[in-house]
Amino acid sequence: MVVFRSRIKWIALLVLILSVGSLVVHLSITKSSGVQLASYARDSLWQDFDSLLGSQDFRNKHLWRPVKALETLQPYANPRNSYPAPSSKNNGYIYAKIFGGFDKIRSSICDLVTISRLLNATLIIPELQQSLRSKGISNKFKSFSYLYDEEQFISFLKNDVIIAKALPESLKAARKRNEFPLFKPKNSASPNYYLEDVLPKLKKANVIGLIIYDGGCLQSTLPASMLELQRLRCRVAFHTLQLRSEIQVLGKKMVDRLRKSGQPFLAYHPGLVRDKMAYHGCAELFQDLHSELIQYRRAQMIKQKFISEELIVDSRVRRDKGLCPLMPEEVGILLKALGYSQKVIIYLSGSEMFGGQRVLIPLRAMFPNLVDRTSLCSTEELSELVGPEIPLPENTFEMPLRKSDKQLQEEWNKAGTRPRPLPPPPDRPIYQHEKEGWYGWLTENDTEPIPSPIDLRNQAHRLLWDALDFVVSVEADVFFPGFNNDGSGLPDLSSLVMGQRLYERPSSRTYRLDRKVIQEFFNITREDMYHPNRNWTVHVRKHLNSSLGESGLIRQSTLSKPRLFLSHPLPECSCRTSPLEDSRQIRSDDGRFLYGGEDECPKWIKSAGVEKSKTDDSDQPDYEHDLLTEQSETEEEFAKSKVASAFDQDEEWDPND
Repeated sequence: MVVFRSRIKWIALLVLILSVGSLVVHLSITKSSGVQLASYARDSLWQDFDSLLGSQDFRNKHLWRPVKALETLQPYANPRNSYPAPSSKNNGYIYAKIFGGFDKIRSSICDLVTISRLLNATLIIPELQQSLRSKGISNKFKSFSYLYDEEQFISFLKNDVIIAKALPESLKAARKRNEFPLFKPKNSASPNYYLEDVLPKLKKANVIGLIIYDGGCLQSTLPASMLELQRLRCRVAFHTLQLRSEIQVLGKKMVDRLRKSGQPFLAYHPGLVRDKMAYHGCAELFQDLHSELIQYRRAQMIKQKFISEELIVDSRVRRDKGLCPLMPEEVGILLKALGYSQKVIIYLSGSEMFGGQRVLIPLRAMFPNLVDRTSLCSTEELSELVGPEIPLPENTFEMPLRKSDKQLQEEWNKAGTRPRPLPPPPDRPIYQHEKEGWYGWLTENDTEPIPSPIDLRNQAHRLLWDALDFVVSVEADVFFPGFNNDGSGLPDLSSLVMGQRLYERPSSRTYRLDRKVIQEFFNITREDMYHPNRNWTVHVRKHLNSSLGESGLIRQSTLSKPRLFLSHPLPECSCRTSPLEDSRQIRSDDGRFLYGGEDECPKWIKSAGVEKSKTDDSDQPDYEHDLLTEQSETEEEFAKSKVASAFDQDEEWDPND
């Protein structure tokens, strides 16, 4: 019995040892398999995942590279021929009042300097009506110095035009009595108008005044004999008009913060401006209270004879003609079609976003890294830019006085002979949140209220916000306009940014898309906008990429330059380091260059360009090569790109949900 029990113990011990050994073996096998599985996942699955979410850094580098075909263009606005300095003994003084926002101010100042040179007159620093002391700005600034550096403006143009800060004391009293001739030129005024109508009165009175409403006072295209005046426009816009130092410093800080992560960024200007949409009849883009606001402004323009059309037009037809801005969700789809990753940083420029933040919801869903000046700047930084201001009372909401029973009875008695209609049902209560905001007057009044003091101050602040956005947009790696070259003849921020980028860095990636073509693409896939097919994406990508180069420049020269010279200052204000082949130069019917025609750069510009090219990566292919590479993707690569879009897309935007 004892022997039997000892055998059982030995058997149990052996079983226990074997079990422990088996467990150790299984654990080691499991560990080895787990390491191999983790290695496989890391090498394959996570590699694919990183390539999808990190496509901005690897797969889509071509989306940020400069346009190689335009790298021979260099800025060159210096006078070419004999160019005498202005004489102190001239024909008199010109003073001016400029109305409008940042874009109109910038364009108008360039025209004023050009006219002063044409008439051989002394220009008085222009008065910016939106930044006068009466508008509530800080006493620290004058009108012009609220935006620009006065001393730079005067000193840089000393060889072009004599500029004075104010009229001589002997003439100020006469100006207050309105003794001098006053002109209100249009932005299409010709040089002959000034030489034949304005110059005789300037010589006679010694002083004339100009009131500028239309964002300019001289036609965009000038005769071939006046090329030096066009170059003067360029020198004013791209060199002389320097924003005051506080704006430049804060703008540079914003650019540095955008590039802090080491990634490039894209600037997008929606162009959703009330006046522009009223001019073209784009009210139905919103289908809410904003449509009424656009129609009210359009009725004002018709009454002022600014436009000669019907009040009610088909916004869909206007949109299909490319006369309406692209909505933010449409821009998001175009950026997706180009291949921009969900992680891309997009800077939203423009002080006026008609429609509010609501219209940006689809774009934010597609690209969460959508930032603006309020995201990059603290409240203290923006306050320092504005300067110390006198406190003003905020706009307070006041309910209308309720009519007394006696007043209601009198109105009823005056209503006319019976039978009279029943009185209307009582109005529902109007809550405060429905009245707050600059559009609340629509619920009660037929006329827009007069701007309050705080409204006027906010309009002055918008000049500063547009100036900051202008700095950031010019420095951006990519610029995408939502609405430029609208055909109204009025300047817009997008066109000015595109012109500045074309002058300073012609090879920078600036999309010059044709909105009419884009709307044709959207009409094809309107019912399935968020999930377009492969062919649609390829055609959209081809159009957008081609707009970066020659075809985009030809379109700008044809449509935009005749209305705003600063939007396309070629070929007058540029040169080429290597001559362009004659076969590639394109002229219009009137002999004007649409593409090409630039002078050959002087040696000092060529040597500077060679030094710069040594620091650049010469092996980078241009966008055309990248486009051909993308179009020749295999089916396997296309499948991967579809998986990538699935990662980037938000499920809420599935139209089938």
